[in-house]
Parts: sequence; C-alpha cells; structure tokens
Amino acid sequence: MTAAEARDPAYVALAESGELPRRARAAVAELAHCRHCPHECGVDRTAGQVGRCGTGRRAVVASYGPHYGEESVLVGRHGSGTVFFSHCNLGCVFCQNHDISHGGEGQAASADELALVFLRLQRMRCHNLNLVSPTHVLGPILEALALAAPLGLRLPIVWNCGGYECAHALELLDGLVDVYMPDAKYQDPDSAERLSGARGYPEVNRAALREMHRQVGVLRTDGSGVAVRGLLLRHLVLPNDLAGSGELARFVSTELSPDTFVNVMAQYRPCHMAHSYPDIARRTSTAEFLAARDGFRAAGLHRLDGE
Repeated sequence: MTAAEARDPAYVALAESGELPRRARAAVAELAHCRHCPHECGVDRTAGQVGRCGTGRRAVVASYGPHYGEESVLVGRHGSGTVFFSHCNLGCVFCQNHDISHGGEGQAASADELALVFLRLQRMRCHNLNLVSPTHVLGPILEALALAAPLGLRLPIVWNCGGYECAHALELLDGLVDVYMPDAKYQDPDSAERLSGARGYPEVNRAALREMHRQVGVLRTDGSGVAVRGLLLRHLVLPNDLAGSGELARFVSTELSPDTFVNVMAQYRPCHMAHSYPDIARRTSTAEFLAARDGFRAAGLHRLDGE
C-alpha cells in the first residue's frame, strides 16, 4: 500500500457514524446469555457467571506494551502494541501461556481503563493495537474502542485469535478489524477436541477464515513494510502431523488465496500438560517442520513469514 492509499483504521468511520457504539452496546447486552464463541455457553456473564472461558463481565488484562517478538510485518521499528488478555475460549493442553490462558493471571479492567491502555500504546508509537486472545472479551473490547476512538485512537486493530470464532462475533467485527491474525490449529476434529477441547474446530475454523478473508482480503503493507490490512494466518506445526499441515495448505491456497500471508511456526515444545499425551510429548522435529513448510510452498503459497 502506498502513502497515497493510507487511511484511518476501519473502526474510525464506524465510531463517527454511531455504528461502533451501537455494536458495543449490542455485544455487551449479549453477555447476559453469552454466545460469543462456538462453545455457546449461554451463561449470564453480567451476573458474574462464567462459561468455558472463565471470564465474567470485564476483560482481564495480563500485560500490555510494545512487543518485538511478533511477525516482522507487525513489529516495524516501534513494536506491535500488544494487549494480552487473560483466559481463553480454547483449552489447549500444550499452551505455552497457560498461567495466563488457563490460570487467569491479570487485572480486571473497566471499559474506561481498557480505553486508556489502547491510547497509551498509541502514545508509545506502536504500529498497531494487537489484541491477543480477544475472542471471549469481544464485548469489553468494543466498549473500550467506542470510548477510545473519539479521543483520537487511530492504531490499526490486529485480532490475534485462536481461530475458534463464531459467525455472529465476526459479523460484529466486520468493518472494524484491520488485520485478522488467527491460528489454524487442526484439520482433524478428534485431535482438536482431545487437545484443545474445541468441538468441530476444523469446520468452524475454515468458516472463520473464509469470512475473515472476505472482510479484509490478503495482507497489505505500507511503505515501511508494516501491515495495515488483511489476513495473516498462523500455523503451529505439531509432532506427528497432528496439525494436518498439508491439508491446511491446500485449503488456504484453493479456497482463500495463494497470496495469503502464512507464518508456519516451528516453536512447538511440550508445555503445560503435554507430557501426559504421548503423541505431543516431544518437540516438533526439524524434518517435520521442513516437510510442513515445503507443503505450503507446493500448494502455491509464496508469502511465508521469514522468507
């Protein structure tokens, strides 16, 4: 994207038209019978009940600040402005952040407090607002954005999620998110349910990826190579091909676009409870990773992170 094509992030127009506050009110009201992810727990989070994600009315923030360990197209010179939310709508037995995602470490934040966090990251000159594990706190995030946008927030929104998203939540995000960065964890439903407690993950994930691609298209960058809009897909290669890398590569190339930006990740290690599962109780081998990456190339995908 050239400088001439630069524009305000997608949510600014929604804020100015009143649509963003309307969506925020709708999302918060829906917490009374929460169905913001495919678990569809139906609990009343406004009354303090919690479902699979373990989160009530307020978002819990574990940490925030400029992050330089993300994909290069997000980091740029000043870092990606990450907000790490506690809890998660997935229950991965190998989670590397289990103290946050499972243990819930962090502080509950009001909408005002969360809006101030967003604005602080902008003052730190971060290139984007990178919302990590945001799916289960959709309502509080929209509420905070509706407050922060009129105060001058202009950072592009990165929706950094586990890929287990429901259609209704993605409808609320349409025209609001600039960069979707979902995981694509599994192609086998039994593995997904056994290792992440995510019933029907492959089908749900594929539907989400199609909708995200429809909303934002392939990843585009500005003149300095920093992402401004589009889909950035993450895929962690698991031992024994439990992630189904080759099948995923064919899906992405044929049903999304061969121009899709993909980060094929090699850093799996057995964390949390993984040692209790023999098929994931070891690191991914170099040979397994190289075979997976070669499979993405063979499927025609040419925008692989780090290449």
